[in-house]
Amino acid sequence: MKKDDLYFLKEAIKEAKLGQRNGGLPIGSVLVKNNIIIGRGHNRRVQEDSVILHAEMSCLENAGRLKAHDYKQCTIYSTLSPCDMCSGAILLYNIPRVVIGENENFKGPEEYLYENGVDLVNLNLEECKTILSDFIYKNPILWYEDICIE
Repeated sequence: MKKDDLYFLKEAIKEAKLGQRNGGLPIGSVLVKNNIIIGRGHNRRVQEDSVILHAEMSCLENAGRLKAHDYKQCTIYSTLSPCDMCSGAILLYNIPRVVIGENENFKGPEEYLYENGVDLVNLNLEECKTILSDFIYKNPILWYEDICIE
């Protein structure tokens, strides 16, 4: 863990809470380059009636078009372990480092990220676990739709 990881993950938590306040799933993400947040996002599948706007995808979209070498200098922070789709985007853009808040409510293909050279750090934060587990308990159908489980 690096010294600013907790600070940036707290920013991702702010995004998760914003998403939940706006009627969506409480998952948030920020993209950081040179200790500056260059993109923020939260899960907006419900709000935008989107099939792809998970927190990480929203964050990357909000960061705008970057050069390939820019992504290689970034860390993406997410309150939850990235799913297959979001992990694919991380690999596509060669983002070398991912910091997550937790992976107990959902564990994405973390081994695949490791095998492809991504430094994945799990801060295992109780706040991230609780925000999402409370949401899942109250909204199981929406949760299962988000992770494509029937």
